[in-house]
Amino acid sequence: MNDNDSMAVKTESLSNNELLAEQWRTIDWQTVELVVNRLQIRIAKAVKQDNWNKIKRLQYLITHSFSAKLLAVKNVVTNKGKNTPGIDKVIWRTDSDKMKAALSLTDRRYKSKPLRRVYIEKKNKKSKRPLSIPCMYDRAMQALYTLALQPIAETLADKHSYGFRKYRSCQDACEHIFTIFSRKYSPQWVLEGDIKGCFDNINHQWLIDNIPMDKSVLKQFLKSGFVYKGELFYTTSGTPQGGIISPILANMALDGLQKKLAETFDISRTGRISERAHKRNKVNFVRYADDFIVSAATKEIAEEVKIVIRDFLNIRGLQLSEEKTLVTNINDGFDLLGWTFRKFKDKLIIKPSRKSVKALITSLNDVILRQGKALSQDVLICKLNQKLTGWGNYHKSVCSKTTFQKIDTIVFTLLWKWACHRHTRKGRKWIKVKYWHTVNHRNWVFSTENRELRSLSYIPITRHPKLNLSANPYFDQPYFLKRKVIKSLPEIGLPEIV
Repeated sequence: MNDNDSMAVKTESLSNNELLAEQWRTIDWQTVELVVNRLQIRIAKAVKQDNWNKIKRLQYLITHSFSAKLLAVKNVVTNKGKNTPGIDKVIWRTDSDKMKAALSLTDRRYKSKPLRRVYIEKKNKKSKRPLSIPCMYDRAMQALYTLALQPIAETLADKHSYGFRKYRSCQDACEHIFTIFSRKYSPQWVLEGDIKGCFDNINHQWLIDNIPMDKSVLKQFLKSGFVYKGELFYTTSGTPQGGIISPILANMALDGLQKKLAETFDISRTGRISERAHKRNKVNFVRYADDFIVSAATKEIAEEVKIVIRDFLNIRGLQLSEEKTLVTNINDGFDLLGWTFRKFKDKLIIKPSRKSVKALITSLNDVILRQGKALSQDVLICKLNQKLTGWGNYHKSVCSKTTFQKIDTIVFTLLWKWACHRHTRKGRKWIKVKYWHTVNHRNWVFSTENRELRSLSYIPITRHPKLNLSANPYFDQPYFLKRKVIKSLPEIGLPEIV
């Protein structure tokens, strides 16, 4: 091949890439999402009708739909891990790369590559959590099959399961726990459950036998193995943390626990589930991912619940963590999802847990006194506002006013240390005039001409709107849209928590 032929090939390749990039940029994403959503609704309806032959046909349609493939690639290239490569070190950065990926997605002779294993510190910093990172192509395949599996998972899920589900949140779980324990006749005992290494220990054979999706593709997701320090390790159990489809697989493995408890503790003498038996035993179940609580009328019933759950998990290759699984009285309180739930004189109080507050203070101390030494006031305010706003919005639906005020005091103390460290030869009055100003009749506001530090004390404490547990995200989209509007305007029609 001479130089002219080589130049012609490069020009043709360049024009093809430009054409693919232009196709990606002109995609009508609203139409794409509408096509995929219609297929998902049909799958959810077929699940309701218990028509599994129809479900298989619809799943085949969605996994071979070009619209679903486009959406799967988009989900991969827009999430937080879009710049994190797998073992092949490939990242889809350009529009032409994304379009090529969508065109190449297929289950024909599909074989997933091993995962890249990294270890990240847990919150307690005493141990590390294994994180497995798939290649971009494998992530897109997982996202594609997630689109087909999610309607089934949502329709069959336990009503009181809140983790990794559409339109559900930690606040919804908190609201339901409040409903369980807030009354005078509410249960007095609670089983705090924690599953040991949930993602790492789920039985592969159970998943293959019970997850309704293409078995050959599922086996590739589960048994791809991982590479750590250049050595290949085979996976014989678990679903990798870091995979897009892993949360749904874990949820589906744990679904059915609520029904099992009802069949065990809500049975009347006639052998039927009855409200009277439920009121007698007061067994209520709430789960968020692999953390859950179960209420009980007595300590003995709570211990029986523990045995039932242990047997349920054993079939799936899982075990309860003996250290973290406790039976406690509601008057002593328990922690879940960053909140402490405790009764004081028959009144349930929910507030940010000590661990959550301590973690925030440690993070703020790191930003202000370590990272912030060389930062300008503007940049420091920006970093602090991100942390304080996120933390405050998470906890604003519980009794957080006093906690917010204490944290504001701590932030002021840290900022004063930061300012004094920067100006060791200046007096207090000079430091105050330089960094703290009066804004909208508020004194001592840490601010510049462009930014001001957000005070947690000024975040309004508002009740989280209660979720309709029978609503399905594929059948009741107007309800969830309306609820989203209400959540964005919490002051309308919602009582304030003092």
